[in-house]
Amino acid sequence: MTLDIQRAGQIDQASLFHPFTWVEDLKREGPNVITEGKGVRVKDIHGNEYLDGMAGLWCVNLGYGCQEVVDAIAAQSERLSFFHAFNGMSTDVVIECADELLKRAPVPMSRVFFGASGSDANETQIKLIWYYNNLLGRPKKKKIIARWNAYHGSGVLTSSLTGLPGMHNLFDLPIGPILHVTAPHHYRKAAEGQSEREFSRALAAELEELIAREGADTIAAFFAEPVMGAGGLIAPPEGYFEEIVPILRRHDILLVLDEVVSGFGRLGTYWGSQTINVEPDLITAAKGVTSGYFPMSACFISPKLWEVFEAEAPRAGVFAHGYTYSAHPVGAAAALAALKAIDDKKVVENVAEVGPYLHQAMRNAFADDPIVGEIRGIGLMIGIELVKNKATKEPFPASDRVGRRVLQAAAQKGLITRALGDTLVFAPPLVINKSEIDELVQKFKAAVDAVRPELG
Repeated sequence: MTLDIQRAGQIDQASLFHPFTWVEDLKREGPNVITEGKGVRVKDIHGNEYLDGMAGLWCVNLGYGCQEVVDAIAAQSERLSFFHAFNGMSTDVVIECADELLKRAPVPMSRVFFGASGSDANETQIKLIWYYNNLLGRPKKKKIIARWNAYHGSGVLTSSLTGLPGMHNLFDLPIGPILHVTAPHHYRKAAEGQSEREFSRALAAELEELIAREGADTIAAFFAEPVMGAGGLIAPPEGYFEEIVPILRRHDILLVLDEVVSGFGRLGTYWGSQTINVEPDLITAAKGVTSGYFPMSACFISPKLWEVFEAEAPRAGVFAHGYTYSAHPVGAAAALAALKAIDDKKVVENVAEVGPYLHQAMRNAFADDPIVGEIRGIGLMIGIELVKNKATKEPFPASDRVGRRVLQAAAQKGLITRALGDTLVFAPPLVINKSEIDELVQKFKAAVDAVRPELG
């Protein structure tokens, strides 16, 4: 079906409830209808071309139109379009996919549980953690610690885990035994003159105090993104995980790494855990597992948990959790093709080379810019925070919506970015090359230059 260009926006506004969209903006401006993509670029319904600086939503790692993945989806859809994994059922392609993922795990893992999104995968992780402690006879050990500014999904429990007040207000969240600690954002949260290492030690002390106050026998797990994404693109300060992981181990608190964004090469290593040098108990993966071509997620379960699940199975009976689309064969075929393409195209090696190039190019372009407060990130994740006063870090009034204004100016120049408040973020396809990065930086600088005179 090809929509009439003039009516597409009208039909959209009359029929579609958009996620993470301000209804007033949509009513005033209408949608931007994207119709095709190739490589790192997409086109809208009017034929305008954009360099996609966000890989869709942090996910189209192989770029648009990767023929290997397209062909795998088509072939599997024809051979077996759907079957489930309930009641001991399985499919050959899902078995192969689980095996390939376990071979690629950063630390030994025992099983993979499939879902359809990062949100449902983190919901699964919480249930697994509670299940584990119930099997061990520890009914009080259920509280989960996350960080403010974290993003772990938009279900009821995962929104509660997420540390973004905008996802709590008006939804009666957070609920459940969820605790939050300070975001590891040195630029915004550190005391004046406090080094990154000193800040990390202060955050470790805060964690120790929380555990002492709540009781270690009540705390089950700690969730963390290797680099925080939707909460402002925050890379951990020096020594952060080095300081907090021993505390978790000492108190028998499971570490869950949310690798929905950082997995499959985005930080310049295959897994974010390898970049931050941490061995997790559970890993959440999604997005890049199929390069966004098919909805799929994966929970990696360590031997520590699986041995308990297996040993207690005669008493526990049926594992009463799962989704219709858990272990979808078409998703598994897409994942297998994407995993092979990551290897064949040397995607991780490309990020290791062009990631630092992107960061240096941004720093060169904005070295003396009076409204750029901080440039941060790792690999092909970078955030540029705009401020009213560079010396004092004073932010712009939220009502000025400076980030959104820059985002719109970038779109006019053929560049897609994302505004997280007044932090503009980029996470382009992992196949991007240096000349495309030069273009990205040039277009973004032009957008900031266009908006700056409006700010006084």
